[in-house]
Amino acid sequence: MALFIGVMSGTSMDAVDSALVEFSDTTADLRATSSSAWPPVLRERLQALAMGAPIHASGLAALDAEVGNFLADAVNRLLQDAAVDPRQVTAIGCHGQTVAHAPDGAPPTTLQLGDANIIAERTGIATVNDFRRRDMAAGGQGAPLAPGFHAAMLRIGSEDRVVLNLGGIANVTLLPADPLLPVRGFDTGPANCLMDLWARQHLGMPYDANGAWAASTTPNEALLRGMLADPFFAREPPKSTGTQYFSMAWLREQLAQAVQLPPEVVQSTLLALTCQSVSEAIRQHAPGAARILVCGGGVHNSALIGRLSSLLMLPVESSAAHGIDPDWMESLAFAWLAERTLAGQPGNLAAVTGATGPRILGAIHPA
Repeated sequence: MALFIGVMSGTSMDAVDSALVEFSDTTADLRATSSSAWPPVLRERLQALAMGAPIHASGLAALDAEVGNFLADAVNRLLQDAAVDPRQVTAIGCHGQTVAHAPDGAPPTTLQLGDANIIAERTGIATVNDFRRRDMAAGGQGAPLAPGFHAAMLRIGSEDRVVLNLGGIANVTLLPADPLLPVRGFDTGPANCLMDLWARQHLGMPYDANGAWAASTTPNEALLRGMLADPFFAREPPKSTGTQYFSMAWLREQLAQAVQLPPEVVQSTLLALTCQSVSEAIRQHAPGAARILVCGGGVHNSALIGRLSSLLMLPVESSAAHGIDPDWMESLAFAWLAERTLAGQPGNLAAVTGATGPRILGAIHPA
């Protein structure tokens, strides 16, 4: 048994989630958790950078250090609250904050901020970061990387399953019951990112709680068809995307091609976009799935889960029913990836990312 910490901040940039986990061969025991909201000014700067705001090299370096210090604070707070000595922890797996992800660019690029040297120095714990770029160097999308963890913890021999992560972006992991078939996974498109942007603009709230605003009316079918015509949805996997693509600029472009609609109708259509794109991806690529295990913030959106259940006509249930807290799945995954890296084991699945083969991911920064 060994203790690891996973640190994750997703595309929604709502908070940094830190999880202390104890691994055995087949289980991940969540020992303690901590969620640290980004300071508003720092969050605004990160969001502006992710949306393409210009920045000079020294400013980028300073931001990398600021994020590293904030992530170190988050880990130290977790350790203090859990009364755990840093010397008991083998390593931290830190995803960092993504501010750029263009796997189909020329050249392909991805960038996660949060200087791991600072984290290792200030926590006294070896830190593994920069998980995505080695996979991309091997021809992969650099994402999603959680499917290996999903397979290790949630794959069973009695049924085909899908793990659905509803963060800012939605992604699926296809877990066939047949051990001879490969695990696959890919991003399906937006989950919460566009709905959250629209809620902030029109409600002054960070998100539409339980999807109540979206559920107050019905989607506009013409707008929905126009959104679903985006080429990303028709692309075959492997594929990944981010909020740099499904952004407010993307939404404005879609709205410019439609009749003027009340804000609540747009929100309802955005919820329908998430549900339709996810359900179509599952029907096409996992037609034999017996159930959908949901994790990520979207698991708490009852309107979203209800519509997905209706479209898929399958059990759509929280991963909590299968032993993994849905709010901490991603943090657990990066703790697991750090364990793999230190053990000299690959962390990517080539069938998921499209890399030319398995690779040991991440850079190790000793304590």
